[in-house]
Amino acid sequence: MKGLIIGTAGHVDHGKTMLVKALTGLDTDRLKEEQERGISIELGFAFLTLPGGRKAGIVDVPGHERFIKNMLAGVGGMDMVMLVIAADEGVMPQTREHMDIIQLLQVTHGIVVLTKVDMVDQDWLALVKEEVTGFLKDTVLEGAPLVEVSSVTGSGIDRLKQLLALMADKVESRSVEGPMRLPVDRVFSVTGFGTVVTGTLISGSAGIGDSVEIMPGRITSRIRNVHVHGQKVERAVAGQRAAVNVAGLEVEQIPRGSVVAAVGYLKPTYRLDVRLHLLNAAKVLKNRARVRLYLGTAELFGRVILLQEDDLEPGKWTYAQLELEEKAVALRGDRFVMRSYSPMRTIGGGSIIDTRPGKHKRFREDVIEAIATKERGTPEELVQQMLKGKAAMFTAGEICAATGLNESETGKTLKDLEHSGAVCHMEGEGAGYYSDGDLYRKWTQEVMAIIQGYHREYPLRQGYPKEELRSRKFSGLNSKQFQSLIQYMDSAGVITSGATTVSDPGFRWEPGSELKEKLDIVESSYRDSAMQPPPWNEMASKAGMDDKLAPEALHFFIRKGILVKVTEDIYFHQRALDEAREKVSNFFRSKGEITVGEARDLFNTSRKYALPLMEYFDREKITRREGDVRVPGRELK
Repeated sequence: MKGLIIGTAGHVDHGKTMLVKALTGLDTDRLKEEQERGISIELGFAFLTLPGGRKAGIVDVPGHERFIKNMLAGVGGMDMVMLVIAADEGVMPQTREHMDIIQLLQVTHGIVVLTKVDMVDQDWLALVKEEVTGFLKDTVLEGAPLVEVSSVTGSGIDRLKQLLALMADKVESRSVEGPMRLPVDRVFSVTGFGTVVTGTLISGSAGIGDSVEIMPGRITSRIRNVHVHGQKVERAVAGQRAAVNVAGLEVEQIPRGSVVAAVGYLKPTYRLDVRLHLLNAAKVLKNRARVRLYLGTAELFGRVILLQEDDLEPGKWTYAQLELEEKAVALRGDRFVMRSYSPMRTIGGGSIIDTRPGKHKRFREDVIEAIATKERGTPEELVQQMLKGKAAMFTAGEICAATGLNESETGKTLKDLEHSGAVCHMEGEGAGYYSDGDLYRKWTQEVMAIIQGYHREYPLRQGYPKEELRSRKFSGLNSKQFQSLIQYMDSAGVITSGATTVSDPGFRWEPGSELKEKLDIVESSYRDSAMQPPPWNEMASKAGMDDKLAPEALHFFIRKGILVKVTEDIYFHQRALDEAREKVSNFFRSKGEITVGEARDLFNTSRKYALPLMEYFDREKITRREGDVRVPGRELK
């Protein structure tokens, strides 16, 4: 069933908690101090079954000015709001501030609830209704239904439930697609279970056994249990309030304001590009003013960098960058509220445009244009702008998070851009990665130039070492990304990828005629000398190889299996070794063991070569030393 969160808003002592109790039968004032003082201090939670059977979570927020911070932790997850105004007092200061917050967060579905109607006469009630209508003009709640109730007598409560059910049908459901995200508004410990966090799932779903990450601290955990509306469930979905039992964590590790999310989905940031609107009632906002930022359930401190002006006038909007004093996590499109640092008053808010911006220079048209594109651009423009200029590769999930697009939008957009060549899609090692198409083409040109130059300089080498290529050119890519890129280039015919090297597809690992003549001289000499091979340097010099070519040729012979290194500066031709092995094998058939002296005579060589050769056979398990003799090794048995 679709999730739905209904919240309260309004001035202190206007009857929000009594209203929730009249609707649900539950008292959301759970703290002793709240019950003693008769006011809400913390967020309260209840649930309600609406006419028609749909279930809704209720978030009751405190109305006192001192507890606006707590109110803001609850209002961000609301789908609908009940703006509560006491009929005996009318619109009061916190009514106005709460309405400003509703406006800034764009909670567009709401009902105005006039409480305590049993305490006033009809003439007074008519005046209050007229005041409320004027108060709501030009706000998101202009024209909202108004219902008169008494939580004491129960008058109007059934009518309110009916209105809530009708409005619930108009609320667009939150997307259950994609990774989960749950801003934490409460943390506590349950004996026998451990730490439990509560909040409203604003995307995806949370199920038993899911791996999660507590952000921005990047603490990983696993979901042990999930409760919705007080009942244990296998999975909670977006739009529902959920209590999630996380394994292996203490309460202190998850402060309010944390976000429980799918692993790797969110990236912490100290900067946010935003569209900022200053309230009409606020004072002029100066560049670099220190402010309080309310994002999801988190309260953060930071400074506002005005990108287009030195001062922002009340009632105006601008593009700005927020420089935060602590890490935050957010997605494009998230809304926020801003309060002045001191005295604490709600002064503005807006929406997040970019969660990973660089530091901007002020008064730059290109900067403003880029931010505007990110804010209003088409899905294609958003994806291309996100990828453009970044020497990196991203998963579809990372692109989804950075652009604010949902999974299906992201998938379709990437497919269209891949078809046009604007984006490259590389599969590999269980993940798909995307890069800007122009960047990929630049990479291919640079890789080909590097490899071709390497082949010219080292014609006897099989190819360019992969790890050297990664270190030199792709140090910003992790191992999986690099392997995916190499596989994609190989499948596209750009390179040929071996186990440890990459090469030009047209490269043939064979020497030219001039070089081949020198190599033939060396090989013939080693083949002819059989069991008394010459020193390498001497032989290379005789063949006309310089100091640069000689080691390359040696590596070439070893890689090709023509020469075998037996010990330092002693190399045998493979054919000579094969013959020696055959002789030793035949010798064992007649005698069963062999000494170094016997091996010397058998090979018709000197001890200088016989001893290292037998030691080589020991290493290769062809022979096994027992005292002064060798017996057949594992490879001869």
